[in-house]
Amino acid sequence: MSSENLTSRGRSPRFSREFLQAQVTGKSHWPSRFGPWRRLPRCTNVCFACGAVAVGPGGRARWKMATKSECAKEAMEGPFYLENVLIPEDSEDGYQYEEVTLEDDWSLTEGEEDLEAALKAICSRSEDVVSVEHAPPSGKQAVSHIPEAVEDFLRNFLVRMGMHRTLDCFQTEWYEMMQRGSLGAELPALVPDAYTHNQLLEQELRNVQKDRDDYRKASLRAAESLVKLQKERDFHRMQHKRVIQEKNSLIKDIKRLKTHYASYESVLRQLSDKYKVALKQKMFTGLERDKALGKLQSLELSLPMASGSRAQQSLGPRSDVQQNEGKPKRKAAAGDGLLVASGGPYDSTRDLAKSVSRRHPKDSEFPTDTSINSNPSQVKTVPFPTPRVSDFCLSGTLHAHTLPISCLALHPHKQVIATASDDHQWKIWDVPTGEVIMMKEGHTDWLSCCCFHPNGGSLATASGDTTVKVWDFLLGRCLLTLQGHTHATWGCSFHSCGLFLASCSLDNTAKVWDVQSERCRATLRGHSDSVNSVAFLPFSNTLLTSSADKTLSLWDARANLCTHTFYGHLHSCNHAAFNMAGDSVASCDSHGTIKLWDTRKAATMATLDLGPRASNQVAFSPSGRLLAVASDDGTVKLVELESLEMCNLVGHDDAVQTVIFDHKGEHLLSGSSDGTGWQSKMAV
Repeated sequence: MSSENLTSRGRSPRFSREFLQAQVTGKSHWPSRFGPWRRLPRCTNVCFACGAVAVGPGGRARWKMATKSECAKEAMEGPFYLENVLIPEDSEDGYQYEEVTLEDDWSLTEGEEDLEAALKAICSRSEDVVSVEHAPPSGKQAVSHIPEAVEDFLRNFLVRMGMHRTLDCFQTEWYEMMQRGSLGAELPALVPDAYTHNQLLEQELRNVQKDRDDYRKASLRAAESLVKLQKERDFHRMQHKRVIQEKNSLIKDIKRLKTHYASYESVLRQLSDKYKVALKQKMFTGLERDKALGKLQSLELSLPMASGSRAQQSLGPRSDVQQNEGKPKRKAAAGDGLLVASGGPYDSTRDLAKSVSRRHPKDSEFPTDTSINSNPSQVKTVPFPTPRVSDFCLSGTLHAHTLPISCLALHPHKQVIATASDDHQWKIWDVPTGEVIMMKEGHTDWLSCCCFHPNGGSLATASGDTTVKVWDFLLGRCLLTLQGHTHATWGCSFHSCGLFLASCSLDNTAKVWDVQSERCRATLRGHSDSVNSVAFLPFSNTLLTSSADKTLSLWDARANLCTHTFYGHLHSCNHAAFNMAGDSVASCDSHGTIKLWDTRKAATMATLDLGPRASNQVAFSPSGRLLAVASDDGTVKLVELESLEMCNLVGHDDAVQTVIFDHKGEHLLSGSSDGTGWQSKMAV
């Protein structure tokens, strides 16, 4: 047998501390369960802390002692023992030791021969052997806990308590009883797990107590937060009650005000009716006054003629008076004949214009109507092309302004357009080349509209600063500023004679201005909301207005009277325009509805729904067969009036605000909120 062997004996392969101490001190006690009695040589080194034994020449220790962490691990997981015994060759005991051969694949090298390396090698070897012998067929093997023997538990307990003499007595009596066989089979061989379980329970108890303390602190914090939240709840509840009380008081005040307002509704209605009656009486009184003034003038002219006649001197005074009364009548009849010869029957409103004209030396006379409205066939027809809505395509884009373009106006004689924008500027452009001819800035707010004078020598602009300005192209400056509106002006339009300019405003009125006398000749009141557009019928004194009160109105500019009102729109009217013949009117509203009206019959001819986006402006082609609509959805909609066929011209990036045709109807121009202008050309 080899001189140095590793042996593993029994269930606990380690000698107890007392047993090793007894062997080192020379005592002859050797447990029979560990084999024959054997005294260890004096060169044996024993660690009494963990029971490790090291044997070497001269008693020099070659194994390292167990570390504190290993001892702590032993205390938690149970004891484990490793024995290194030197057995001389002349051993005489009859015990058969198990020899462990040192194989080459796990033997130590010369430089690694120390205690730690030996322990690692032995442990790895033992684990391999155990895993091969006890490995289950599949899956992982659960680590089992090996209980401690009763006698080992008692020995270790006595050693921990320092009771060495009691340990010696226990050892002596225990092994004597074992040799005699006095120990019964009913003695438990293993220590119950109660002690270990108690240690675990104590650790869990400490953890639970720690958690309890943490929860107690958390509960205290939660209680403080709860108290704070309750205080905030009470505060907000009080504020809520106060708000409810204020709301109830406001509701009571509103109900009381409604009742008070309802009591005034009848009074307001009566006052409104009285105001309308008074306004009518005022107009009639003015007409009668003008008639009386005309008669007075005729009498004044007839008096010199009556005084110079000899035939009237032979008659009595009464006959003179009768003849003097008859001559004005004949004079009036002669005046009537002149009026009929000039193209129309006698109208007392003409005397009103004459009488008003005498109020200011520079006031202009309204021209006589050419009866275009009643006889459209008398208008000289010009051979226009007959395009279809599908014939137009985009031919050019003009970057005119940095802000939205609000209006386009066409020169009456040339291919020149004027643009008005929200950047306070107006510009004159050459249509074929797109070059800027002139640009001016004078308004203090955005421009809403522009229109050329009939002779093409000046331009009128309307602005959000409540003024209307007239600009002269030759002088390059503003000639006239018309002030009188109380809110922003939306539109302007020249009379065909060029002596009068009409404007409309957000103040619910439209005004007629005399360009020569530079004053307001009439204020047209009748709309109940903003007047959004105004236009003169060509070669006529008839004025067309559209309003946010969903109505259109026709006015006689000479008498300042509303001759007719069109009802039918369900939303605010944004724009209205005459055709060239003057027998039709097109209007659009904020919901995209287009209506065509017959001015002679005062009835609706057609209704088109192009919504739901708003329609901002409408324009007839010169032939009167096409209608262009500027839509808020960024498109220009072309409608053929005979078939009501419609197509969209797409290209603007924002809402289209204005649209016009050229003189021949071959080009269509549009302005948008993106600051660009389009030119759509009819395909040949």
